[in-house]
Parts: sequence; structure tokens; C-alpha cells
Amino acid sequence: MLIPHKTEFLEAGTDEAGRGCLAGPVTAAAIILPRHFQNGLLNDSKQLSEHRRNILRPLLEEKAICFGVAHIDPTKIDEINILNASIMAMHQAIAQLVTAPEYIIVDGNRFKPVGGIPHECIIKGDSKFMSIAAASVLAKTYRDAYMDKIHEEYPMYHWKQNKGYPTKAHREAIRKYGVTRYHRMSFRLLPEPL
Repeated sequence: MLIPHKTEFLEAGTDEAGRGCLAGPVTAAAIILPRHFQNGLLNDSKQLSEHRRNILRPLLEEKAICFGVAHIDPTKIDEINILNASIMAMHQAIAQLVTAPEYIIVDGNRFKPVGGIPHECIIKGDSKFMSIAAASVLAKTYRDAYMDKIHEEYPMYHWKQNKGYPTKAHREAIRKYGVTRYHRMSFRLLPEPL
């Protein structure tokens, strides 16, 4: 069961989506929920159907004290690596919060301090804390919408279905059509070199 605020401080949860993809941005969200926020549907975004995530997104946006979402594009990912790009996306999402958090809880085990705000990394935090689960839903739905949009530009890669993850169909399309400006060149796009 997800639990609300971890501390007595005004707390932001943050998480990212798309870290393991071959194409598209890595996307992060940060959100501050009201202290006693509860929602029976909310869970780690990976445990929810696309339909449920899309029901939750407007509800979270409406109920949140504030939230922010940031995309880091593949060129930057290639330049600074996926871990640093994920942290950069979280920092940019936190910077968008119109109410400054007093404490940040982060999904995962790596983060860099931001703005002198105390933080805590929590492994599987998206299945433990409301605000991290909410951030995971926002990050995933915003990134999916981005991938649906660029799918129109390059339909042969099936991004509407695979969202840029390394599926068999995505890899076969890379083999057949080559790479696009949305592909991460620092990633192993095919099992053997291109």
C-alpha cells in the first residue's frame, strides 16, 4: 500500500521514465501532493495499464499543489550519459515547481543535490510513496505522448506501440531503415554494431 508524506516537511516526489529506451527523451516529473492525498487507483506506473495512467494524469494535475515535467533529448543523453540525463531531467522538473519543496524523495539509488534541498533516494520508491508514484505516472504519460507524436514522423519504428524500447520490431526497423535524430547513438541499438 502506498503511503503519503514521509516527513512533516513540504515534500516533492520525483521519478523518470524512458531510461532503457533506444529512442526518444528521458522524461522526469516532480510533484508535491497535499499532505493527506489518497487515491485507490494510484500505483507505480509500471503496474498500471495505459488506460489507468491516462485517467490518473488529469486528476493528479488537478489535485497537486504543483508539478513539473522535463524532457532531456537524445543528443544530451549521448553527451552526458543516461544516468546524468535522468538526474538533469529530475532537476529541471523540480525547478518548475512553483512552490519550493523542503524535502525531496527520489525513486532509485542515485541523485545529485539540488538547490540545497535535503533529499532521500528510495529503491522502488514508486511502489512505496504516493508522491513518487504520482511522479512516475506523470513522467510516463508525458513521455508516451511525446513518443506518440514523433511516431507520426517515423511510423516505421512503431513508437506508438513500443515507446522507443528495444522491442524486436523496433530493432528490425533500425536494421532496415537506419537511425533517426531521435535515436540514442551511445546505446547499443542492435545486438551487433550498425
